[in-house]
Amino acid sequence: MSTLPKTLTFDTSTSRANPTPQPMKRLTVPRIRQRKGGEPIVMLTAYTVRMAQLLDPHCDMLLVGDSLGQVIYGLPHTVGVTMEMMALHGAAVVRGSYHAAVIVDMPFGSYEASPEQAFTNAARLLKETGAAAVKLEGGRALAPTIEFLTQRGIPVMGHVGLTPQAVNILGGYGVRGKSDEEAKAIVEDSIAVAQAGAFSLVIEGVLESIAIEVTNKVACPTIGIGASAQCDGQVLVTEDMLGMFERVPKFVKRYQDMAGVVEGAVKEYAEQVRSRSFPTEDQIYAG
Repeated sequence: MSTLPKTLTFDTSTSRANPTPQPMKRLTVPRIRQRKGGEPIVMLTAYTVRMAQLLDPHCDMLLVGDSLGQVIYGLPHTVGVTMEMMALHGAAVVRGSYHAAVIVDMPFGSYEASPEQAFTNAARLLKETGAAAVKLEGGRALAPTIEFLTQRGIPVMGHVGLTPQAVNILGGYGVRGKSDEEAKAIVEDSIAVAQAGAFSLVIEGVLESIAIEVTNKVACPTIGIGASAQCDGQVLVTEDMLGMFERVPKFVKRYQDMAGVVEGAVKEYAEQVRSRSFPTEDQIYAG
């Protein structure tokens, strides 16, 4: 006969995977859309449960960006990111958050072929992650796809300007919109995406004048990254703003030197292990 107690109790204060939920109501896509011209929207990237837990109380949206290809997997760019990666990390971020609306990037090759392809993959991401919406890159060429998705119940965040998934066409990550022709194209792309039904629009790596013009011309909130403080909100890659990498884009502000903090802690740990000063007696189970 088993000697195990019939009732098991768990100390939830020490549970990493299942923290006690905070009494917050998660933000919805309609509420984000209503923020146009109001209080600026705060968005950061998240790829893991723990990071989502830390960011959630302070952010309106958490973006499970395909930037995880570089940040988590060490890929040279986002082109190699897969649906499986986005689904797994998206589900983790949803589990770790209770307040912010979670948006998941659609990876390269998952939506460009046709609206039907985009719907199949977007529906999979929403089902497997529980996220509020998907994000896809592109302008006028993707407007029919955005309309197709939104008419079928899938909220879409647009992304114009510097579109990292097109790095092989663009030839790099330089500022977009320097020529009058390109600036006009970015504005027209933005208007087309907004009119197609995007509930918000990321504007990345463009001249400030373009970001301001787009913000004034589209009905949905704009989220700037390397654009303008006059956008309706801002987004950064969290690891960039925390100082986890030596090289970051010019538009990133480092709010902390987390790489230095981590390195210092690991150095201290290594020294204590080698000197046999860790673990101490109070850190050992004596039986």
